[in-house]
Amino acid sequence: MLICQLLRRLRTSGTVRTNQTIYRNMAPNGRRILLKKESTAELSSGFKMPYMGLGMWQTDKADEVEKAIETAIDAGYRHFDTAFAYENEHLIGKTLKKIFESGKVKREDLFIVTKLPPNGMAPESVKYFCQKSLKDLKLDYADLYLIHFPIATKRTEDDSNLYPVENGQLAIDTNFNLLDTWKAMEKLVDEKLVKSIGISNFNSEQVQRIYNASRIKPAVLQVECHAYLPQIDLVNQCKKLGIVVTAYSPLGTPGLSNFVKHKYNINYPLDILLKDPEVMALSERYSATPAQILLTYLLDREIVVIPKSSNPERIKENIKCFETDLSKEDFIRLLSLSRNYRYFLFNQHENMPKHPEYPF
Repeated sequence: MLICQLLRRLRTSGTVRTNQTIYRNMAPNGRRILLKKESTAELSSGFKMPYMGLGMWQTDKADEVEKAIETAIDAGYRHFDTAFAYENEHLIGKTLKKIFESGKVKREDLFIVTKLPPNGMAPESVKYFCQKSLKDLKLDYADLYLIHFPIATKRTEDDSNLYPVENGQLAIDTNFNLLDTWKAMEKLVDEKLVKSIGISNFNSEQVQRIYNASRIKPAVLQVECHAYLPQIDLVNQCKKLGIVVTAYSPLGTPGLSNFVKHKYNINYPLDILLKDPEVMALSERYSATPAQILLTYLLDREIVVIPKSSNPERIKENIKCFETDLSKEDFIRLLSLSRNYRYFLFNQHENMPKHPEYPF
């Protein structure tokens, strides 16, 4: 049975602890290293990942997808993030094929990310779902393939049924083992279906477990991360392990309330990070949009960002965040917004907390 809330907000005392290390781009001489829109993060796999990407969640109309990707490429984006779960890979594939045929960019110019769904976590299903995504995307390989969630649901005859329900309960697959799934992910690299592999929505213990047991180390961890949820300890852990962190919802998911209302007919008000008084004040001070301020804050921490938008003007505005140079004092002001405020807990089924890998 669905809980009325798709998610809930988790608040604690949100201040940054004084004993926490905060990473910021700094050269040996103490000067700030300013990233550019073409800047890339070095992955442990040896490949390079653009710091700025376009998130494709909720972009599900053909004309909308085409316009968003074309606008992004013209603006300088070379990194696109999607997933089997987004149900738009076939639309993205058509657009990419058209763009490649036009000669505007080559396949090797782009960094394409997709993800393994929770109903594909059985080792024997991993390659199938990867190839299914590649077919829809019209690609021979993915630059990065992530395990979308550290939980597994039972696979049914309908591949699109990511969260099957049995007797009113989420059909949880309790027989799966994350390490077995990871071994199947490693084989995708061996077979050259993907260049790099990583994880998404994993907690600290799960990250360490995969890292310790892996033959091919996870190159990337993608998690919810923004000024209200800076994930400082998790980011520090990943830096020590050589894992690049990607922030989804870097702007705090301003459209989530509308999504919940549309999908579940639920009124669910959320704090809007983009309208936080401190963010608004910095926006005015730097003559930058609130989104540019929030993206710069994460980029300053060497965190890859994938803001989601299908609005051409916002897509173009967001990548101009590299023109903003936050002072140390204003960077600290943004750090002070930390309140452990999560927009996503993925608790749409009341028995999700019974999953052995929950919470993540």
